[in-house]
Formats: sequence, C-alpha cells, structure tokens
Amino acid sequence: MRVLFAGTPAVAVPSLDALVRAGFDVVAVLTRPDATLGRKRVLTPSPVAARAGELDIPVIHATKVDDDVTARIADAEPDVAAIVAYGGLIPRGALAVPRHGWVNLHFSLLPAWRGAAPVQRSIIAGDDVTGAVTFLLEEGLDTGPVFGTLTETVRPDDTSGALLERLSHSGAVLLAQTLSAIEAGQAAAVPQQGDVSLAPKLSLEDGRLDWRQPALAISRRARGVTPEPGAWTMLEGQRVKLEPVLPRPEAAALPPGELAMSGKTVLVGTGSHPVELTRMQPSGKKMMTAADWARGQATLESVVFE
Repeated sequence: MRVLFAGTPAVAVPSLDALVRAGFDVVAVLTRPDATLGRKRVLTPSPVAARAGELDIPVIHATKVDDDVTARIADAEPDVAAIVAYGGLIPRGALAVPRHGWVNLHFSLLPAWRGAAPVQRSIIAGDDVTGAVTFLLEEGLDTGPVFGTLTETVRPDDTSGALLERLSHSGAVLLAQTLSAIEAGQAAAVPQQGDVSLAPKLSLEDGRLDWRQPALAISRRARGVTPEPGAWTMLEGQRVKLEPVLPRPEAAALPPGELAMSGKTVLVGTGSHPVELTRMQPSGKKMMTAADWARGQATLESVVFE
C-alpha cells in the first residue's frame, strides 16, 4: 500500500520508521519547512525531514497545505496518508486525495484532550492514565472516528517529554497495525464517545509557576511544561528557568514563594506544603543545581520567587 507520511517533530520519527519496517511503500513525506535553530540561527531540517533523507524518501516542505501542495500530494498517488504531529491543518481537498483517507496518530484517549498539547495538558490536569489513538482525520479538530486505542500509565515523575517519548514508540506500533488492518479490509472506525476536553498549544506564560497554588498542582504544571515551553518564575525582575519541582509534605510550611534551606535541599513555599527545587537557570547563566545556586546567595531569607 502506498503511504504519504505527514509529520514534523522527533516524536513522529518512530512512526515513520515503523511504517517502513512494516513494508509499506512510503512514497513521500510532508513536513514543515527547515527552521533556524540555536543562537547561531542555523537552518535545520525537521527531524522527520532528516529521517526521510536518510531513507531516501521524497520530501514535500509546506507551512500550509494549499492547492499546490495538494497537487504534489496527488502526484504521489498515495492510497492512504498517515499523519503524526505535522503541525498544520489538512483542508478538505487534500483530505479527499487518498482513497483510504488520512489516519491520524494522536497522543490522548479521544475525545479527551483534542488539540496540539494533549500530553502536556493531561499531566497538568493530573490524569492517572492517558494513551494514544488512531482515527480518521476530518475537518473538525480531532473529531473523527477511532480505529485503535492504547493506554499508558502516567508515572508520578513523568514530564511531558518522557511520556511523549514512550507514546511515540507504542503509538508507532498502533499506527502500523491500523494501516495493516486498512490494507486487509479489516479496519473499523467507531465514533468517539465520552466527555470532550481541549488541549490548546501551550504558551510561554503557561510555564509560569504560581506559588499560591498547592504543591501538587505546581509540580504537575512544572512536569507538564517540561521540556517545552519550560517552567519558570520571576526573581528580582528576571526570569528564572526551573526543572520539575518535588512536593515535600514533610517540610515545615513556608509562605508562597519564600525560599529556605533544609540540609542541602532548597525549598520553596506554596499554597500548601513546600516543594523542593531540583535544577534552575538564572537569567544569563547555565542550568545548575538549586544547591549550587543557593551557595552563591548571601542569604535565602530575603529571596522571594514572584
């Protein structure tokens, strides 16, 4: 079966590899254009584009799937399109090109967490279980009928990056199985059932920690926004980047945002019990352990996170 693969970030690469290993004829890859990265602003292909180059698969670069891109997709004559975190909408004209439609691998248990940041929002919300589904792409936002489902436990120390890494591999297997079932004429897509929740893309502001919130909520947010857009707080008018924090219910209470040392541990007050800082990056400096940062302060009694 001839497959068009659409995807952009690293979490989509395992799916591309899985389809190639399964013997599908991946006739083209649709991905976002090269982007400038790093301080030197080096023009860099997307992880999917780079992998497609290694596999000698033709690449279609597109920010938007317009009539020209749709024509290029049609020229590839795909039987089905598989899409994993491409990063753009697929219009009606392009949806109609493959005879089996577009099969989307989405990292949530739809209809929960429809949108661009399902794993991040799931962790922030405190879900115990999440997963991934394959579904038939429609014009609506993640509304199509579901082919297959897998579940994944959210571990207490999971960041969105760690959870996405696991789901990217298990989801790749699910995607290959779904396309195999479609090829064999054995796939059945069923309408989504359950309560709908939305997972819009995270902004930088979503990473700001509110020390008035309970410790568990702060910890979940910090894990949910790691690695992107990243957790942070303000200190003396400067933004300080933070790695995930750890609730410490046994520690003596502190006012929200106030810092204290407990042995070699740096604690911050919250709306409930304190949390432990792990690693942090003050403005203009490298990431360091919280203990190393604290040793550079004359006293923590006057330090307050905003």
